[in-house]
Amino acid sequence: MRRGYHPPVISVDRVRLALASHRAVSLPTQGIRHAAVAMVLAEGRSGADVLFIERARFTGDPWSGHMAFPGGRVEPDDPSGRAAAERETLEEVGLSLAGAELLGRLDDKRGNPRTNPELVISAFVYHAHTPGDLAINHEVQDAFWFPLGGLLDRARHVQYTAHGEFEFPGILVGEPDRHVVWGLTYSFLESFFHVLGSPLPDRWTEEMRAYSRQLEQAQR
Repeated sequence: MRRGYHPPVISVDRVRLALASHRAVSLPTQGIRHAAVAMVLAEGRSGADVLFIERARFTGDPWSGHMAFPGGRVEPDDPSGRAAAERETLEEVGLSLAGAELLGRLDDKRGNPRTNPELVISAFVYHAHTPGDLAINHEVQDAFWFPLGGLLDRARHVQYTAHGEFEFPGILVGEPDRHVVWGLTYSFLESFFHVLGSPLPDRWTEEMRAYSRQLEQAQR
């Protein structure tokens, strides 16, 4: 964080008000894979904090090692995407959202059109009043809270090279080259801050703009 820089304070009340008037885009999930994540907020020392996990590294996992929100696949026994997000959060970090406040929902996203074209991901935003200590399972390498306002610090906005091929916009939230939020989670943050009225700066390269247009076409 820049010397002398003070990140904006973003309160849970502000998030609650913004999401209350947001009508999220829900994509059809019939006959295709569906996953759900929980963007969990808690009161921090200065405004709201958001929970990130660093996924454990597994061969064949397309999100291996990624920074993410807790969540995973919607299983046949899950009555809804919301239920899946809550179940996965409890399993992955030991945080029960049973008594948490559901603040709202973000627009659904489709998976990577090259690797996961038949996947829809939903994101639900919660306020955990008393989250307590986290207890991560084997799917998670690390989990920590980060100031929500700190995500708007331009000094933390980086270009992240993935797979040695593309540069993606990202946000550094911990160790360089390790704790960088990019990809799907970054896309959800873009949606979140757009709803909040404080959009993230445009860090997309021309190559990634073309890739984004390809993704939008796949969503139609």
